[in-house]
This record gives sequence, C-alpha cells and structure tokens, in this order.
Amino acid sequence: MKRFLGAVLVTMVLVGSLAALATAQNGAAPAALQLGAPAPMQDIAMQNVDGKPLTIAKAAGKKGTLVLFICNHCPYVKAWQPRIAEIGNAAIKQGVGVIAINSNDPEAYPEDAFAEMGPRAKSVGYQFPYVVDATSGVARAFGATRTPEAFLFDAKGKLVYHGAIDDNSQHADQVTQRWLNDAIAAVASGKPVKTAESKALGCGIKFRAVAAK
Repeated sequence: MKRFLGAVLVTMVLVGSLAALATAQNGAAPAALQLGAPAPMQDIAMQNVDGKPLTIAKAAGKKGTLVLFICNHCPYVKAWQPRIAEIGNAAIKQGVGVIAINSNDPEAYPEDAFAEMGPRAKSVGYQFPYVVDATSGVARAFGATRTPEAFLFDAKGKLVYHGAIDDNSQHADQVTQRWLNDAIAAVASGKPVKTAESKALGCGIKFRAVAAK
C-alpha cells in the first residue's frame, strides 16, 4: 500500500512538473507578484502614446505608483474605463504615479494595436501614460493575467494592493467596494491598505509568443 501511494505521489509530482514546464514554454504568466514585493522590470522602456519611451521607474510617484494592465478591446476594460480615468487622474494629483500598460498581441485583437491606443486614451481622458508592452514580458514578470488588473506600490516601492478596480464592472452606481480607490487614498496618506487583495475580473491577457532563443 505504501509503495502504491509512493508511486501515485511521484506521478503527481511528475505531472505537475511537466505542466509547469509546458506553461513556461508556452509563455504563460507566472504566479502573480506577491504583496510586499517591488515592481519587476522597472527600467524596461515601453513606448508611450506620445511616441516617447517610458519606464515604470520614470512614471513612479513620490507617494506611490499604480501599474494598470489594460487594453482597448476588452468589454470589462471598456465598462471600467471612465472609472479608471477618474481614479488614475486623481491619483496623480495625490502624488501617486500612474502607468497603464497594454500587453496584448494586436494580431489577436487589432483594436489593441499601438495606433489605436492614442485615440482611445484621448477619448477616455487618460491624463497618465498608456504604454505598449511590445513583448508581453512586463505582464509576465508581474504575473498579470487579466485586463484590467491593478498593482499598487507604496512610497517604498512595495506592492500593497493587487486586484480589481472595484466590485461592479458594469454598474458604477452599484459599487459597494472601491478597493483601488481606497488603496490609493491610503497610500497617498501614508496609511496601511485595509484590503490588500481582490480577485481581478476581466479578459485574459493575449500574450505575444515568446521569441525562440
């Protein structure tokens, strides 16, 4: 019996290892960034809608930094867009830097092409950078899997909130939990974030294929 259970355990470990290997080879995102961790790939330049390169480090604010993974085509992003603009624009005024990142492969959704990002940012009223993650490498490093998905870092550069914008993507007037807004207010005032994590709800990121070595 012990020999049988041992064989089952070995088989489970082997299957898990093979699955992890397949995930890595297919370029899927790793586990999400852990609370307390710094932002990865902070010095990787990404093209902003103004045509200039920008890094997460350059977009950082004195009181904190909000990194948002969004795109153009996703219905969830479209529903949350007005609130994303409002929250992001207000965050900048509070000393929290904001950078929105589009990691989607435009071959999967042409609406997510770089040429479409500028007009969208202007029409929605984003007053913060909207950059393209041309390899999807930044999203993978964060472990981001959804659009929209928020990562908020405090003044020390530590992750203090990860998850959704709020608890109702479709109806702003029915929101009861304003997780991101409340987290930004806490960071801006130097206070602890009460709700540090929520489940990101949205479309799956359409990762670009990993280039062969």
